[in-house]
Amino acid sequence: MTGIPLVYGRFDLRPVGGAEGDIVHLHGYFFRCSTVGFLFFIGVVSALTKPGIVVKFTFMTLLNVSFNQMNWLNVHLRSRSRLSSREITMATDNAAPQIKNEDTPRGFAFALTAYLMWGFLPFYLKAVAHLPPLEVLAHRALWSVPVAGAVLLILKRTEELKVAIRTPSMLGMACVTAAFITVNWGIYVWAIANNHALEGALGYFINPLFSFFLAAVILREKLSPLQLAAIALAGVGVVILTVGSGGLPWISLGLAFSWGCYALFRKTLPIGPNQGFFLEVLLISIPALPYIIYLEWTGQGHLFHGTSFDTFILMLAGPITAGPLMIYANGAKLLRLSTIGIMQYIAPTMIFLIAIFAFKEPLSTVKLVSFVFIWSALAVYSYGMLKAAKGR
Repeated sequence: MTGIPLVYGRFDLRPVGGAEGDIVHLHGYFFRCSTVGFLFFIGVVSALTKPGIVVKFTFMTLLNVSFNQMNWLNVHLRSRSRLSSREITMATDNAAPQIKNEDTPRGFAFALTAYLMWGFLPFYLKAVAHLPPLEVLAHRALWSVPVAGAVLLILKRTEELKVAIRTPSMLGMACVTAAFITVNWGIYVWAIANNHALEGALGYFINPLFSFFLAAVILREKLSPLQLAAIALAGVGVVILTVGSGGLPWISLGLAFSWGCYALFRKTLPIGPNQGFFLEVLLISIPALPYIIYLEWTGQGHLFHGTSFDTFILMLAGPITAGPLMIYANGAKLLRLSTIGIMQYIAPTMIFLIAIFAFKEPLSTVKLVSFVFIWSALAVYSYGMLKAAKGR
């Protein structure tokens, strides 16, 4: 999935209009934002020699840095009256029409297509599993740039992008979101390549519940009894998996943490989903392009020094990464929040089934029990969401 813009409880990431006036003034924040990305790339480079430590390193590094920045974010978000628990939405084009909270066949088709593409993504990542994860990660960002850029040119939505590039504060926050999405991509690529697709599925199942945690901790929101019950059930599932496996489920927690924080910080970047994605992959490509050139120059790369299949599969990373995000951005605004909340389980369910039946990963009793608790938590979460939707 690696960057799926789902609806995570309090965080409705559907594109909506009316972003004017939402620009975040982060004076002196640019350096700290860039530091987050810099620390990640140091950590991910360590995967070249000891790939197993990258998950723990990036998770703990960003955990430390992020909570320092979240202290600022808490004050900032709470100071904006328009950001209530039901209004944390991703801004898009200033000229975009007001979103109607209703389902349309076109929106359903777009969203279903995007979720199915994310659900089948493990097959692509398994096809590139013989390549270094860092090289795959770099190519995902690099080849996404022309794809996302072409979409912006076709849709004629480049004005906000020009403003963002000229605004240091927006560039600084874009560095933060780019760092988090890179962490998410990197962990997922490594997980699939090393036969941990089940842990990846668990991480994406946890995502909606992690947003409740962020809402309570960062925004100081009071959670409903159903939300508390869902978080408690998910916590029990994580504890069972931790005790049963003899350690924390770093992959699952890393995926949930990186994407949950990405969704939260992404809200403070007042730019549309397509423009924001282009800006993020453009920033990631700044270190990715020299790294790819270095690999090819030294004969270690697989774009020109691998097989024809390697060249094709690496170039395919762009449309495979950018495609579903662009499709989703156009479909989510045509669906109700409750509909997206249910549809978001399509991809992790597919990943779970693919891991067991296609990749033949063992499903131990401990993992099964943990999944049962997570699924129970999601059932409680979905029931509460649907109940609230009917009450409005």
